[in-house]
Amino acid sequence: MWTVSSYVLRQKLAGRKQYPLVLMLEPLFRCNLACAGCGKIQYPAHILKKDLSPEECFRAVDECGAPMVSIPGGEPLMHPQIAEIVEGLVARKKYIYLCTNALLLKEKLNLFKPSKYLTFSVHLDGQREEHDLAVCREGGYDIAVDAIKEALARGFRVTTNTTLFDGADPKSVRAFFDDMMELGLEGMMLSPGYSYDKAPDQKHFLGRARTRRMFRAILSNRKKNWRFNLSPLFLEFLMGQRTYPCTPWGMPTYNVFGWQKPCYLLQDGYAETFAELLATTNWSNYGTESGNPACANCMVHSGYEASAVNATFSSLEGFLATVKATLFDGYRDEEALRLLDEPQAPVHPLVQIATTSEPLHETRA
Repeated sequence: MWTVSSYVLRQKLAGRKQYPLVLMLEPLFRCNLACAGCGKIQYPAHILKKDLSPEECFRAVDECGAPMVSIPGGEPLMHPQIAEIVEGLVARKKYIYLCTNALLLKEKLNLFKPSKYLTFSVHLDGQREEHDLAVCREGGYDIAVDAIKEALARGFRVTTNTTLFDGADPKSVRAFFDDMMELGLEGMMLSPGYSYDKAPDQKHFLGRARTRRMFRAILSNRKKNWRFNLSPLFLEFLMGQRTYPCTPWGMPTYNVFGWQKPCYLLQDGYAETFAELLATTNWSNYGTESGNPACANCMVHSGYEASAVNATFSSLEGFLATVKATLFDGYRDEEALRLLDEPQAPVHPLVQIATTSEPLHETRA
């Protein structure tokens, strides 16, 4: 918290309006899951075989200068040099969130050393049935939870990262929070799903009004022991209590193609350097306020959490609101309690999940 706060204040004092908060570093796109809501694994085989080298990763991190680095994918643990990449980022004192579905985590833990700079961010989309359905893999939840327990026992920092789609049951999500806190996780991250054009399933992504309604039900009347690894004001944004413009430069993306314009979710070209990304991207074309149809329903953290963090340090009101939300606010809301009792529309399976007893294998394509 101190690192991020001091970094943001330095940017403010320097008069910078566009600065990165988190670098989204994608060292590969291939994965050992085929989630129907994912747009990252639909590339042709020759692209899925590509990796960023450790040197390319370090160059991007140094060039960007953000204090935090999120390593999504694909599945980063399938990268043959992921341990070297993480070691190099720890040496640079960057706070790393290594995003993983955890299918390989338990067997790969011996590649890493516990550090305050390294957090495994395990992707879990709810309780057992909901998660296995979302990732199109029966048994995925149990494997991930077992890996979480092992990582915690070895002294690693662990959080969860949950993407919620239309039809998610707020009561089940709240029970999921209880389950995760019982495991001893450091915190939880949340985001509504984004409708990637390449995603096989296009039916279960949330519009803005439905997003606010669902998150209001989930996050109001919250329990004191729930810990979220997100800006409190971003959570209020999801609940419909605040509005923010999108700041896609706050979480820039670097992958095998270069610096992705304008953000992690949209591909409107690439830049060779971070400076070129900032200078040549027409930022006014993006965000809900732009009228861009691709942005119309987006409320994803990669566009809006940096906006919420900026709001915390832009005014006394924003700072005090963050303090209040962090220390005192349980968001008591009687109407939200009634929303929890509303019947949920049935959600049809994204794909048919087949039972398999085959061992897990890393694939190169």
